[in-house]
Amino acid sequence: MNVYESLGVTPVINALGTFTRVGGSLMSPEVLRNMQEAAGSFVCLEQLQHAAGKVIAGMTGAEAAYVTSGAQAALVLSVAACITGLDAAKMDRLPETTGMRNQVVMARLHRNHYDHAAEAAGGRFVEVGSDRECRPEDFSSAFNDDTAVILYLPGFEDRLALPDVVAVARRHRVPVIVDAAGRCDEPRNLTRFVAEGADLVCFSGGKYIRGPQASGFVCGRRDLISAIAWQHLDMDFTPSVWTAPTELLAADQVAFVPRQGIGRGYKAGKEEIIGLLTALRLYFERDHVAEKRNSLHKLHSICDGLSGVLHVTAEIIPPHPVRGGFPLARIAIDRDSLGLTGYDFIRALIQGRPSIHPGERELDRGAVIIHPFGLQDGDEQSIVRRVKEIVESPAPRKTIP
Repeated sequence: MNVYESLGVTPVINALGTFTRVGGSLMSPEVLRNMQEAAGSFVCLEQLQHAAGKVIAGMTGAEAAYVTSGAQAALVLSVAACITGLDAAKMDRLPETTGMRNQVVMARLHRNHYDHAAEAAGGRFVEVGSDRECRPEDFSSAFNDDTAVILYLPGFEDRLALPDVVAVARRHRVPVIVDAAGRCDEPRNLTRFVAEGADLVCFSGGKYIRGPQASGFVCGRRDLISAIAWQHLDMDFTPSVWTAPTELLAADQVAFVPRQGIGRGYKAGKEEIIGLLTALRLYFERDHVAEKRNSLHKLHSICDGLSGVLHVTAEIIPPHPVRGGFPLARIAIDRDSLGLTGYDFIRALIQGRPSIHPGERELDRGAVIIHPFGLQDGDEQSIVRRVKEIVESPAPRKTIP
């Protein structure tokens, strides 16, 4: 019995991808060893953050970087930094931003459930463009004295390219934050967004990097990273004896020391920082081409295993031609013949043994999506076997509580 089963919690097959709700990803033994070693000593967090930031900045091509407790925390802190700069009085007021530059300009086609992070920092959204398109000049028309930042979401770059947005932002002296939480499926993105001019880029430390799931980082302009640090670190200290690195936290940067800022609840532990650094180093050493080739092999095994199964269609979905990433598989059932809906189908997968969690975006069409990143060796056979059990049962509905 493992640690989960001792709590009455059953491990699952992750066919969903890198979603936090099924654990994100699995860490390597080296990451776990280094986290355990980090847990055995005390350390000054401001010094560790500065050292870690220098390493990450070197990896990403940024001026500076900072470790957070996740990509959402990185977003909150990034927006906060763009609103306050190095103004300690403003830092102390967040998330109350009345009278400050607090408007976050965002293309309507980029809006998503995670962008609530901007509002958590005190930002106020201004949308530009439509649900289907947005032009760089649409941003210019939205800028005013209250504009704090542009928030950009990669994924629609064929419709709105980051360099074009950055060019507009530069003319108006408005910073650009890129929410790249899930974009490490393409290794070039670790450096590309910084190279294309983003002022801050937020990443998840778990997901494709395979670091601690409760870790993330932001890289970009040094002054904004300093503003993040001032609002994140434990500020319960006596200034005259503080030994923080001045490149990160110079006392003459701020009029007074802001105490326990809006980011204090997003603190990153020493173990997560070391685990993230280890995972990032390994990420740059991994053979990503071979990983995707192995993932595609698993998907073909699933599709081949379901070929000829009555009332089931399985097919490969190639990576997006613009954004790249991983191939996927689509498993669809003939709802009328089986008397099952897509929702019945996925419930049977989730509630069966083993418990299989696939993607849900096509349930209305009687299909589930298989993301291969989280599949362990042998999981593909388990998926084939379970799908056959569901559709070949004389009374499929009886398998669903």
